[in-house]
Amino acid sequence: MESPVPQGRSWQIIIAALDRKVGNGKGSGTGWVRYLCPVHEADGHHHNPSLGVRYDPSQSKTIVRCFAGCDDRDVLSRLDLRVRDMFDRLPERDPNRGDRRCQPPQPQVRRELNPVDRAIEAAWFPASRKQDLGEQTGPPVNVDTYVYRWHTGQIEGAVTRVHTPHEHGYKKDFPQQHWTGTAWEPGGFAPIPWRLDHIREALDTGREIFVCEGEKDVLRANQAGLIATCNAMGAGSWKPEHARWLAGAGRVIVVADRDRPGYRHAAKVADTLEGRVGEVRVLQARGGKDLCDHFDAGYQLEDLEPVPYLDRPQQQRFRPPVGRTRSR
Repeated sequence: MESPVPQGRSWQIIIAALDRKVGNGKGSGTGWVRYLCPVHEADGHHHNPSLGVRYDPSQSKTIVRCFAGCDDRDVLSRLDLRVRDMFDRLPERDPNRGDRRCQPPQPQVRRELNPVDRAIEAAWFPASRKQDLGEQTGPPVNVDTYVYRWHTGQIEGAVTRVHTPHEHGYKKDFPQQHWTGTAWEPGGFAPIPWRLDHIREALDTGREIFVCEGEKDVLRANQAGLIATCNAMGAGSWKPEHARWLAGAGRVIVVADRDRPGYRHAAKVADTLEGRVGEVRVLQARGGKDLCDHFDAGYQLEDLEPVPYLDRPQQQRFRPPVGRTRSR
């Protein structure tokens, strides 16, 4: 990345840390340079970079801003940096505030973590790095298409799973389309859960509902005889509008992916269901990252593990559903 104007010490420190952590940025030194945010985009998946970095010569300072809302201090912490590293030099002390060297050191107050941050901290997730897939080796392939319908059967939209082969794996994309009534048009659609007819069946029969992060896991849950659903576009896209369709369920089991976005997504799902359903559980795979990995590793449904700090069981214990045959 070339910079047409000289930048200060803070710029060199922060840019070097970002290059090491998430790879090279896009842009020039005259404006915002875009990077993947090390807080919420360092999961190895494709993202449109939302972290902006800009040097302000008038302040001799490098500005770091996540346009998705992550705290600057959290971003710097992921880079093993401090707020002082944003400045070429520390601001001069105000002489009117007295000499603080004579004052006793103030105790460090640790920021109180919310449940999802506690869960992430307890999980000891390894530092995520963007996977280098190498050069593209073939054209994109449509692997599957997931059609979203209203409870009446009317089509609302669809998500297509697209794999583009590269030297070291494949790049995944999930373009959306919405149905106008006569044709498909690119773009998002109304926030409805996938397989609404299955959800209504669960509400009518008192069966458990499993909420997964993506359609692939939902299909695997269906193969195991379970009623399952998800929202379009995976982690971070669940809304209260999705939750209202599950209102009245006796028990909902949220299956969290074993990574930071997965934990945050599961916590959001559970929070929106609180008070709408009888019981919410937050469980995770014993082997691998998601429900597919769990079953592929040979584990059974009852082997799913509670997510510390996020699971919220009531007195009844988790057990596999009894009636697995569907009546239409």
